[in-house]
Amino acid sequence: MFRLLSKESNIFSIPVYIGFLLLIVITFNFLNFNTYEGIIAGITFLGIALGYFCFHSIALNYQTHLPLFLYTFFVFGLYPGKLDMGLAVALLTNSFLLLLLTSTNEDIRKKSYVLVGSIVVLNFIFLPTTWPMAVFVIIHVIATSEKISLNLFRFLLGMVLIVLSYFSVMFFIGFTSWNSDYFPFGRIRIITDYQELLPMIPVALMLIYAVYDHFRNYNRKSPVSRYKYTFLLVFSFAQLITIILYMNTAYEYLLLLAFPSTIIISRMLRFLPKYWMQEVSLWLIIFSLIGFKAGNYFNLF
Repeated sequence: MFRLLSKESNIFSIPVYIGFLLLIVITFNFLNFNTYEGIIAGITFLGIALGYFCFHSIALNYQTHLPLFLYTFFVFGLYPGKLDMGLAVALLTNSFLLLLLTSTNEDIRKKSYVLVGSIVVLNFIFLPTTWPMAVFVIIHVIATSEKISLNLFRFLLGMVLIVLSYFSVMFFIGFTSWNSDYFPFGRIRIITDYQELLPMIPVALMLIYAVYDHFRNYNRKSPVSRYKYTFLLVFSFAQLITIILYMNTAYEYLLLLAFPSTIIISRMLRFLPKYWMQEVSLWLIIFSLIGFKAGNYFNLF
């Protein structure tokens, strides 16, 4: 199966995988469908679907079927069928941030920082626990920009524009009290029961090994590959902070790591020395995700 998925994908591949994704979202939302849930499902679908195009933008997986297949399976395993509006919006905004910040055109990146700042604030408005994303973008600007002050100003300008617009709209419609949910540090819920996450241990171990293997062979990689992989690791770390501090038993938060985990694991599988290792690892990921899905769906743990 690994050899089949290692073949180069073509122009028709992404629409096919998006079709499977649409089928997954529709299936899980069919029984409890209403207008509000339909809107959330639509936002979730758009956010996850954009992830397929981010693979081409980051260009770390050699345009094979493997990352597309694994991403679809990660979504199937981690998607509970019903998401909070904030998390659905976070998935959508993360996809836009990845598309903007991983562009190989420096001119496009520097002109997009106002939009990036706006997206980060929108992300925070809908889900305050995603505040680490703002820190990630600031670190990215400092580490990659020639004109750090100017680009930070653009980023902060985008944030200020949305903040002023938000407060103006809220004041106009009569909401003048402050919601304590916008102080996420008071809502920290560090996970204490790991039992339901046990099926995901093989996936976690593969991620750890993949990061170790990357740094072990760091000097062999091209400068572009090192830059993009480092970007992906810092992005994943920002998501991981949100998950560790605020997930508790809301395991749908793991969807925030579905895209970066797919790229990291796909590269790890590709560079394993033996074919049997690649095949066994692939099936281990599949069974781990199926076990996690079954455990949560049928309350086995």
